[in-house]
Amino acid sequence: MNTTALSAKAGTVVFVHGLWMTGFGLMFLRQKVAAGGFQTEQFSYHTVSGGMEENVEALHGFLTELPESGYHLVGHSLGGLLILHHFERFGPVTDGRVIFLGSPLRGSQAARALASRTLGKVVLGRSARESLLQPNTSAWSWPNPLGIIAGTGGRGVGRALSELPEPNDGTVAVEETRMEGATDHVELEVSHSGMLVSRPVAEQIIHFIRHAGFQRPEPSEEGISEN
Repeated sequence: MNTTALSAKAGTVVFVHGLWMTGFGLMFLRQKVAAGGFQTEQFSYHTVSGGMEENVEALHGFLTELPESGYHLVGHSLGGLLILHHFERFGPVTDGRVIFLGSPLRGSQAARALASRTLGKVVLGRSARESLLQPNTSAWSWPNPLGIIAGTGGRGVGRALSELPEPNDGTVAVEETRMEGATDHVELEVSHSGMLVSRPVAEQIIHFIRHAGFQRPEPSEEGISEN
């Protein structure tokens, strides 16, 4: 794993929503992260009518208007892929942390199943068609610490479309969220949409921003014997 740890500033956390969503869906996480001492901003974009390239350009324009360069990026689902494409296009424009929530970085089996149905590609929209239907084989190669949160709740529309590999969050399989070069990866018992209203997810976001790693339970002393 990449163990690079850049200094964490108590600066702005930029949230990027996922497919078929608006920024309103991230309000709970934004409020919890703000309560943790961070400023928050929301980037909204057209997930269906907008193509990935134009959304990357829009995100870049949004980020260049921020008053500081030490901001952090949090992307849910397709939002994480948008952030990834932004790094591939522009490189590390911030020295902050990056966190993906349930992002199908290796492609989405549920999206491929939907795309195979009548009007499925139209429903998915341009950005999803351009980023979810083929596996992403690139590795994280930038100095920014990358944290990935995957859900194992197993409840969601994806299970109605396809038999997802276990474990999954109901829409994205845990194995689809993995990326070589990531600093840390943690699994939480939440569904894909449940991440957006999860206190443990918010706590993990805050912990990763502060420490460049996720929080895990302390090992129990029970059952530990001396040699």
